[in-house]
Amino acid sequence: MNRRMIILAATLALVAPWSAPALSQAAYPSQPVIWVVPFPPGGAMDVMARALGGELAQALGQPFVIENKPGAGGNIGLSEVARAEADGHTIVIVANGMAVNPYLYTEPGYDPVEDFEPVVMVGVVPNVLVANPQYNSAETVEEVIAQAKKAPGEMSVGSAGIGTSIHLASELFQSLTGTEFLHVPYRGSGPAIPDILGGRIDYMFDSVTSAQPHIASGALRAIAVTTPQRSAALPDVPTIAEAGVPGYELIPWFGVFTPDGTPPETIAVLNEAINEALASPQVLERFAAIGAEPIGGTPEELRDHLRHEINVWGVLVPERGIRAE
Repeated sequence: MNRRMIILAATLALVAPWSAPALSQAAYPSQPVIWVVPFPPGGAMDVMARALGGELAQALGQPFVIENKPGAGGNIGLSEVARAEADGHTIVIVANGMAVNPYLYTEPGYDPVEDFEPVVMVGVVPNVLVANPQYNSAETVEEVIAQAKKAPGEMSVGSAGIGTSIHLASELFQSLTGTEFLHVPYRGSGPAIPDILGGRIDYMFDSVTSAQPHIASGALRAIAVTTPQRSAALPDVPTIAEAGVPGYELIPWFGVFTPDGTPPETIAVLNEAINEALASPQVLERFAAIGAEPIGGTPEELRDHLRHEINVWGVLVPERGIRAE
C-alpha cells in the first residue's frame, strides 16, 4: 500500500464514526412515528389522522401509530406532545381547542405558540345549526333570532361540552345577534343528538359529521352552516353570514403540529408528505364521508391561522364569561 492510500485509509477511519450518525440522523423518519389524537376514537379528528397515517406510512416507509389520549378538552394529549423529543417522531393533530383552551383553563399545560411547531393545516369540518322540524318551526336564521328574542334564555342550545367548537359557535351567534339561549352542555356530540331528536333541546350547532345522517333522513333541519363558505356536504344550506348575521365565521379546523425545536428539514418532509396525501383518492373519499374538506398549505399559513384564532377567542371567551373550571 503506497503512502497516498495509507493517508486516505486513515482519513476515512477518522471520518466514518462521525459520518454514519450524521447520515442516519438525516434520514427521517428513522423509526415509527407516534401520532397523538387528543380525543377519543371515532371523531372527525381521529378519522383524519388514520386516513392520512396510512398514506404517510407508505410514502415515508415507517408506521404512523395513532395513539388516542383524550381528556381535559385535548389538554392531556397536547401537554404530552409538548414534552416529547423534538425529532419529528411524535406529532399531534389539533383543533380549535388549541387556541381556545389557554383562555378556558388556568393551567392548560402548554403554550400553543411557544411549545409547538406548525406543520400543515389538514382540513375543516363545518358546523351546522340544526333544529328538529317535528318540534321546532324555525326554518331560517331570521326565525331563530326572532324566537330567541321573544323568549330570552328560554330556547335551549346543546353542545358537545364547554369550549368545543359546537359551544363556541352558539356563543358567537349570541354575541353577534344580541340573543340569549340556555346552554346545555353534554359530554360530546353523541349524547346530545338523542335529546335534539327527542325534542328536549331546541337547537344545536353540530358538526356536519354527526348531523349529516339525521339531516339526510329528515329528522333534523339544517338551517345554516358556520363557515364563511357553504359546505360541500350541504351545498344548498346557506352560511350564517349570508343568512343575515354579517361577520359571523366559525371554522372548525384541524392541523398537525410537532414539539418546539423540531428541525425545519423534518417539518418540510412531513409537510410535503401530508400535502400529497391530502390529494390521494383514498383520503379524499374518507374526508368526504365525514363532511371534511381538505386544506393543506405551508407551516407559515398554519402559524398565521393559529395566531388569528388566539386573538379572536382571546376576546370572545372572556367577553362571554366562558370557563371550563
